[in-house]
Amino acid sequence: MKRYLSYLLAFVLVVVMGVTGCSNNSLLTGNYRQDTLTLVDSLRTAINLPDDTPDKAAAQAQTRQLINDYAARYRRDSSLEKLPSFTTMRTALNGLASHYAAYPNRPIPQKLKNRLEQEFTQIEGALNRGA
Repeated sequence: MKRYLSYLLAFVLVVVMGVTGCSNNSLLTGNYRQDTLTLVDSLRTAINLPDDTPDKAAAQAQTRQLINDYAARYRRDSSLEKLPSFTTMRTALNGLASHYAAYPNRPIPQKLKNRLEQEFTQIEGALNRGA
Protein backbone atom coordinates (compact mmCIF):
# COMPACT_ATOMS: atom_id res chain seq x y z
CA MET A 1 0.00 0.00 0.00
CA LYS A 2 2.85 2.35 0.86
CA ARG A 3 4.40 1.77 -2.58
CA TYR A 4 1.15 2.66 -4.37
CA LEU A 5 0.76 5.78 -2.31
CA SER A 6 4.27 6.94 -3.23
CA TYR A 7 3.51 6.27 -6.93
CA LEU A 8 0.32 8.29 -6.64
CA LEU A 9 2.15 11.14 -4.95
CA ALA A 10 4.85 11.11 -7.64
CA PHE A 11 2.22 11.15 -10.37
CA VAL A 12 0.38 14.08 -8.78
CA LEU A 13 3.64 16.03 -8.47
CA VAL A 14 4.51 15.41 -12.10
CA VAL A 15 1.06 16.59 -13.22
CA VAL A 16 1.20 19.71 -11.04
CA MET A 17 4.71 20.60 -12.22
CA GLY A 18 3.72 20.02 -15.83
CA VAL A 19 0.67 22.24 -15.61
CA THR A 20 2.37 25.08 -13.75
CA GLY A 21 5.59 24.83 -15.74
CA CYS A 22 3.80 25.00 -19.08
CA SER A 23 1.63 27.98 -18.25
CA ASN A 24 2.68 31.10 -20.13
CA ASN A 25 1.92 34.60 -18.88
CA SER A 26 3.62 36.28 -21.81
CA LEU A 27 2.08 38.91 -24.05
CA LEU A 28 3.41 37.02 -27.06
CA THR A 29 0.90 35.23 -29.25
CA GLY A 30 3.10 33.11 -31.51
CA ASN A 31 2.36 35.37 -34.49
CA TYR A 32 5.79 36.76 -35.44
CA ARG A 33 4.50 40.00 -36.96
CA GLN A 34 2.20 40.82 -34.04
CA ASP A 35 4.78 39.83 -31.44
CA THR A 36 7.43 42.02 -33.05
CA LEU A 37 5.07 45.02 -33.13
CA THR A 38 4.14 44.40 -29.49
CA LEU A 39 7.81 44.33 -28.52
CA VAL A 40 8.55 47.53 -30.47
CA ASP A 41 5.68 49.32 -28.73
CA SER A 42 6.82 48.09 -25.33
CA LEU A 43 10.42 49.14 -26.00
CA ARG A 44 9.32 52.59 -27.16
CA THR A 45 7.26 53.05 -24.02
CA ALA A 46 10.04 51.93 -21.68
CA ILE A 47 12.71 54.00 -23.43
CA ASN A 48 10.70 57.22 -23.62
CA LEU A 49 9.40 57.25 -20.05
CA PRO A 50 10.87 60.14 -18.05
CA ASP A 51 13.37 59.12 -15.38
CA ASP A 52 11.24 60.49 -12.53
CA THR A 53 8.17 58.44 -13.48
CA PRO A 54 7.16 56.02 -10.70
CA ASP A 55 6.11 53.36 -13.25
CA LYS A 56 9.48 53.32 -15.00
CA ALA A 57 10.87 50.34 -13.08
CA ALA A 58 7.72 48.29 -13.66
CA ALA A 59 7.68 49.14 -17.37
CA GLN A 60 11.35 48.21 -17.71
CA ALA A 61 10.80 44.91 -15.89
CA GLN A 62 7.85 44.03 -18.12
CA THR A 63 9.84 44.97 -21.22
CA ARG A 64 12.83 42.92 -20.07
CA GLN A 65 10.56 39.88 -19.62
CA LEU A 66 9.02 40.48 -23.04
CA ILE A 67 12.50 40.66 -24.62
CA ASN A 68 13.46 37.37 -22.98
CA ASP A 69 10.25 35.70 -24.15
CA TYR A 70 10.70 37.07 -27.68
CA ALA A 71 14.30 35.89 -27.90
CA ALA A 72 13.44 32.46 -26.51
CA ARG A 73 10.59 32.02 -28.97
CA TYR A 74 12.19 33.27 -32.19
CA ARG A 75 15.99 33.06 -32.02
CA ARG A 76 16.16 29.45 -33.21
CA ASP A 77 13.60 29.82 -35.98
CA SER A 78 15.72 29.50 -39.12
CA SER A 79 12.94 30.81 -41.37
CA LEU A 80 13.24 34.23 -39.71
CA GLU A 81 17.02 34.62 -39.90
CA LYS A 82 17.00 36.30 -43.30
CA LEU A 83 14.09 38.65 -42.68
CA PRO A 84 15.18 42.30 -42.45
CA SER A 85 12.70 42.90 -39.62
CA PHE A 86 14.24 40.11 -37.54
CA THR A 87 17.88 41.08 -38.10
CA THR A 88 17.12 44.74 -37.37
CA MET A 89 15.24 43.76 -34.21
CA ARG A 90 18.21 41.72 -33.03
CA THR A 91 20.49 44.69 -33.68
CA ALA A 92 18.24 46.98 -31.66
CA LEU A 93 17.96 44.51 -28.79
CA ASN A 94 21.73 43.96 -28.73
CA GLY A 95 22.37 47.71 -28.63
CA LEU A 96 19.96 48.21 -25.77
CA ALA A 97 21.29 45.17 -23.90
CA SER A 98 24.88 46.38 -24.23
CA HIS A 99 23.93 49.75 -22.76
CA TYR A 100 22.17 48.14 -19.81
CA ALA A 101 25.11 45.76 -19.27
CA ALA A 102 27.72 48.52 -19.34
CA TYR A 103 25.73 51.29 -17.64
CA PRO A 104 22.89 49.73 -15.63
CA ASN A 105 22.15 52.84 -13.55
CA ARG A 106 22.49 55.48 -16.23
CA PRO A 107 19.70 56.74 -18.45
CA ILE A 108 19.79 55.87 -22.12
CA PRO A 109 21.68 58.56 -24.06
CA GLN A 110 19.77 60.52 -26.69
CA LYS A 111 22.07 59.22 -29.44
CA LEU A 112 21.10 55.62 -28.62
CA LYS A 113 17.42 56.57 -28.36
CA ASN A 114 17.59 58.13 -31.84
CA ARG A 115 19.27 55.04 -33.29
CA LEU A 116 16.73 52.72 -31.66
CA GLU A 117 13.84 54.82 -32.97
CA GLN A 118 15.32 54.65 -36.47
CA GLU A 119 15.64 50.87 -36.18
CA PHE A 120 12.07 50.57 -34.87
CA THR A 121 10.85 52.51 -37.91
CA GLN A 122 12.82 50.18 -40.20
CA ILE A 123 11.32 47.14 -38.46
CA GLU A 124 7.77 48.44 -38.86
CA GLY A 125 8.41 49.24 -42.53
CA ALA A 126 9.81 45.78 -43.16
CA LEU A 127 6.84 44.16 -41.44
CA ASN A 128 4.42 46.24 -43.50
CA ARG A 129 6.20 45.02 -46.65
CA GLY A 130 5.90 41.45 -45.39
CA ALA A 131 9.60 40.96 -44.73
